[in-house]
Amino acid sequence: MASEIKKQTYHTHITSKHRMLDLNLKEVWRYRDLILLFTKRTFVLTYKQTVLGPAWIFLNPFITSLIYTFVFGGIAGIATDGVPQILFYLCSNAIWLLFSTSVTNNAHAFTANANVFGKVYFPRLTIPISNMLSSIIQFGIQMILVLAFLAFYLFKGEVHPNWSAWALIPFALLHIGVMGLGFGIIISSLTTKYRDLAILVTFGVQLWMYITPIVYPLSAMGGGIMEMIMMFNPVTAPVELLRYAILGQGVVRLDYYLISIAVTLVVAVLGVMLFNKVEKTFMDTV
Repeated sequence: MASEIKKQTYHTHITSKHRMLDLNLKEVWRYRDLILLFTKRTFVLTYKQTVLGPAWIFLNPFITSLIYTFVFGGIAGIATDGVPQILFYLCSNAIWLLFSTSVTNNAHAFTANANVFGKVYFPRLTIPISNMLSSIIQFGIQMILVLAFLAFYLFKGEVHPNWSAWALIPFALLHIGVMGLGFGIIISSLTTKYRDLAILVTFGVQLWMYITPIVYPLSAMGGGIMEMIMMFNPVTAPVELLRYAILGQGVVRLDYYLISIAVTLVVAVLGVMLFNKVEKTFMDTV
């Protein structure tokens, strides 16, 4: 009986000698259960010991959208291309939180997980990937609120989504997620040595929002040079594509979207290179 049992041998070789672009995706895939556990941990830690718990996923963008409606829609009088203001800001907030949380969570990937990295081996990229996935899942949950308001205004005939473009929504979400992951791990790699960046990242992301058409539509730029400058912001193109699909209003241009994709790929590759370089010695500096 024992002779019929096939003996399985596992061999793991841990070394710091690898190429800077060595993704080792096969190994990351083998640790997919760990990625799911890290994703779950992110939600548990975020809403642990809070009175309302996960309800904050809905309350945070809803309250923020009400403030934007009052300040930008009411006081500043910024038009929203005919889309009901509360729906416009709810959708825009959900999209921006997808990007901003992916950046900020990954910006602290090394420093926040130093105690885990120093005790056990696992592919370090599992942490940034899990942060990106948690941001996408959070966006999906927030979209329940957006869809509820969308259904209400659809019934009233005040909004006209581009249903044919909904097939592009998963691609745009992945685009924004990878972009946020790339920028996040670049910042995380640099903050292991330059701690000032960790302080500036939250402030920088807030400033970034105001140069992205989140609290105003891109059409508010009136075309010309200002709109062109805004479109060179790599976050603008996927934001406009998502609003074009969901709300029926948005500026979608293939040339600027290709530029955004190119920037995302460069940022993602540069981020992985820095991440692979820093992970060899970051325990000496964190």
